[in-house]
Amino acid sequence: MRGLLIRLLLTALATASLTALASAPSYADGTVCGQTDPATGECLIWIHVPGNPGTPGTPGDDGPEDTGSGAACYWDGTSQGVTNPPPGPVPCTKNGAYWSNAYHCYISLVEPQPPAGDPSWQGHEPGDGAVYYCDQPQTGLLITIWTQDPPPNSGTGPTPREVAQIAIENMHLGAIDIGIAPEPGPDSIGLVGMPVWMWAKAPSSQTYGPITESASAGGITITATAKVLHVTWDMGDGTEVVCDTAGTPYKPEFGRKDSPDCGHTYKKSSAGQAEDAYTVTATSSWVITWSGAGQTGTIRLDGLNRSTQIRIGEAQVLVN
Repeated sequence: MRGLLIRLLLTALATASLTALASAPSYADGTVCGQTDPATGECLIWIHVPGNPGTPGTPGDDGPEDTGSGAACYWDGTSQGVTNPPPGPVPCTKNGAYWSNAYHCYISLVEPQPPAGDPSWQGHEPGDGAVYYCDQPQTGLLITIWTQDPPPNSGTGPTPREVAQIAIENMHLGAIDIGIAPEPGPDSIGLVGMPVWMWAKAPSSQTYGPITESASAGGITITATAKVLHVTWDMGDGTEVVCDTAGTPYKPEFGRKDSPDCGHTYKKSSAGQAEDAYTVTATSSWVITWSGAGQTGTIRLDGLNRSTQIRIGEAQVLVN
């Protein structure tokens, strides 16, 4: 039976000393220093070389598109027991009047103002606040109201998206903590052609989702739910791996198997890279769905990322 002898080229990484390379396991199943060459002191490893290694983690559905800002002015008659028409956006102006979400009607100043003692003043004197028309075309209601200050003009207020952004800020979303094998650090090194596993370490609601928060502003209340759609791994060698799951943490009993859902195989050593290591960056792509103000929408959030470095050594294959 012929076998393959893997001889680690300790000179592949200029900063890796013989002692560090020989004593630092690349994988937890002990794939280094099974035998030392007495002539050179190099570490020799007998392994079974598999076929073409796979690269799990392929781009999937890019998810829903961003739906924009939504309408700042909306009708919602549920507090009045009115369900038809259902809640939804309305024009912010009509015939010179403006819409107020707080009053659920179009507001315009009564001109001229009613005389003193008119019931519409609700016991107040002219000059103390003002009387306004409140026109609710959804129900055919037209009334007068007195307020100390002009009713809020919802057309100048925040959009549902802007309120959703407040909810997102309250979530305190963060990049995933990187799990990767071989482990980062100067005392760990992987091999060209051996599988690399990537995963989100201890994913939480704030690093992977789902997480839900609500926020209110300008008469609008929005509830938003955020979750990661996928994580894009820039492997530092010019390739990207898109993983639609949080990944599977590597365990010693997995040996040299490929990751089932988020992995990569390097074809070149990291010699010559900055610090003789590949910089691996994981960027999360979030999808936030929001609802409120009689509307629903989607916000896409990219750019939350974290990086680490791993060292990959080259191997020389000898047939004996």
